[in-house]
Amino acid sequence: EEGEEGEEQDDAEEEAEARLKETSRQYIKFWKQYGKSIKLGVIEDTSNRSKLAKLLRFRTTKSTDSDDLFSLEEYVARMKPWQKQIYIIAAESLEAAEASPFLETLKAKDLEVIYMTDPIDEYAVQQLKEYDGQKLICVTKEGLSIEESDEEKKAFEDAKAATEPLCTLMKEVLGEKVEKVVVSTRLAESPCCLVTGEYGWSARMEQIMKAQALRDASMSTYMASKKTMEVNPSHPIVVSLRQKAAHDRADRTVKDLIWLMYDTALLTSGFSLEEPVTFAGRIHRLIMLGLGVGDDDEDADAGATGSAEALSDLPPLDAAEGEDASGMEEVD
Repeated sequence: EEGEEGEEQDDAEEEAEARLKETSRQYIKFWKQYGKSIKLGVIEDTSNRSKLAKLLRFRTTKSTDSDDLFSLEEYVARMKPWQKQIYIIAAESLEAAEASPFLETLKAKDLEVIYMTDPIDEYAVQQLKEYDGQKLICVTKEGLSIEESDEEKKAFEDAKAATEPLCTLMKEVLGEKVEKVVVSTRLAESPCCLVTGEYGWSARMEQIMKAQALRDASMSTYMASKKTMEVNPSHPIVVSLRQKAAHDRADRTVKDLIWLMYDTALLTSGFSLEEPVTFAGRIHRLIMLGLGVGDDDEDADAGATGSAEALSDLPPLDAAEGEDASGMEEVD
């Protein structure tokens, strides 16, 4: 009899689990059709916001396919014991979110991050600031908190002390383009990234607002966050640049590379290039350097000479307009 009771209990559990899975599948279908309406409710219905938040579903770094969506409740249940924040990332697409340099350290530490790729998500997060007592924090902004071991803290402090002179130089070269340059703990594989203020627009929100046909241009001026450049002190590029800058602070190549790092960080961090023509000129000159092509190459044929002359008209790698140019002259 005990054996029969055990089998009946197992059957009941399997049946309940099957019903739960079917209910979940049905809800995902419902969510895909009406999810935007629920998000709109989170934005506008203040009295029912906490109830509607329970209905939200998102893909995360733990998702395996397009139907593998999780609730905020499931996320909180999987949080690390020391974790005090719900990590989210807003991006133009799922592919952009997955490839973001902001996830490098979080993935390495097996920390789950929620992907928010729908434009309405940015507006919803501005209203839904926390869930179940846990604050929602965008990993592309300042204020990210990641637990570190004593060894990691010691290694970071040593690297920070060695890299701070380079950070000072980078700020001098970039001028008003960035608010500050600091050593980062959020990067594992990339040399640098650009983060925004905790209470301003994210890079994704900046994209959304720029795409508005009837946008208020003055709003972009005061809502767009000042960018902070964060550098990875252990990356080979940063280490080599640090050594080169220590040898000669006014080295033109150092300034060239600082500008290229800034431009590439704009792209990888989700921003649009401010001066694409100048960026293209820097890349072309870098290609010339790699190919060993000189502006005064006497051995080149007529066609090659014409190409070199055309490239010589491009702006210098360390050239910048307005305030940036004057800032670079001071460095010189």
